[in-house]
Amino acid sequence: MAEGANGSAGGPVLEVEGLKKHFPVRKGLLRRTVGYVYAVDDVSFTIGAGETLGLVGESGCGKTTIGRTILRLIEPTSGTLRLAGHDISKLGRSELRPFRQQMQIIFQDPFSSLNPRMRAGEIVAEPLKVHTDLGRAARRERVAQLFDRVGLRAAQMDNFPHQFSGGQRQRIGVARALALNPKLIIGDEPVSALDVSIQAQVINLLMDLQRDLRLSYLFISHNLAVVEHISHRIAVMYLGRIVEHTDKTTLFTKPLHPYTEALLAAVPVPDPAIKRAKKVVQGDVPSPLKPPPGCHFHTRCPYVMDRCRIEVPALREVEPGHTVACHLR
Repeated sequence: MAEGANGSAGGPVLEVEGLKKHFPVRKGLLRRTVGYVYAVDDVSFTIGAGETLGLVGESGCGKTTIGRTILRLIEPTSGTLRLAGHDISKLGRSELRPFRQQMQIIFQDPFSSLNPRMRAGEIVAEPLKVHTDLGRAARRERVAQLFDRVGLRAAQMDNFPHQFSGGQRQRIGVARALALNPKLIIGDEPVSALDVSIQAQVINLLMDLQRDLRLSYLFISHNLAVVEHISHRIAVMYLGRIVEHTDKTTLFTKPLHPYTEALLAAVPVPDPAIKRAKKVVQGDVPSPLKPPPGCHFHTRCPYVMDRCRIEVPALREVEPGHTVACHLR
């Protein structure tokens, strides 16, 4: 897979601009809104054709919410979503239907995301049944091709999900995502529930599919080693905001945000002879219901200044292709 894959001549596959998702908190008999959970707070990025953007951060920082909001499984509070140049932010259900074929998702849990009452072939064929006019025989032939493409046998199409291993179930999920030939696939921690050896197999499968089909991925994960392997660019999230965004080589060799430094310092080193000073982040992640003013990371940052407690740092380009939201840069 070529490094630094860029968007097609027609522009990026996905453009996210100023995306916000604030969940209302309601209390009392009348269910009055008493506050908001700021799950995603002004996030912007693009993904080109054949490119993978890795989205990393601690649990609860808003990664999954971004993925589901892009797919319009969750309605955005504000912001703009463009798929292949088309604004899908405010489209109604019927208007959005053609675009649903172009963007799919691979869920985290390969068991709960599959209907236990349906056979594997029926699960993969369901998008074809909903979105195409293919007859039963043509659908079955297409499903057999998809099974072969993801490393499963056509004879397994009549098996139920419980008859597969975890890795095989995730391959069914990949086949289902591929059924309609999408441009964009969102992987919501698609390998975190799998054994390490199986993770490598599924990651390699995704990379092969991207190379052959020129797919674009938004790869959501908290595992930096996996993200480094599959991604071209990486965006680091903290409490609903992107704090750093650059290519993977630069991020791992020259991180600029204190939070990114802390994440990388926490990655285990496989060689016991290598010792490094870990920059331990103090304190807990603040509540997204009442995020700190100014820079959200200032309550845990070892380099905090008075300015950080008041002023929100803008995400700006400090080096070519390298943006960071920090008053130190």
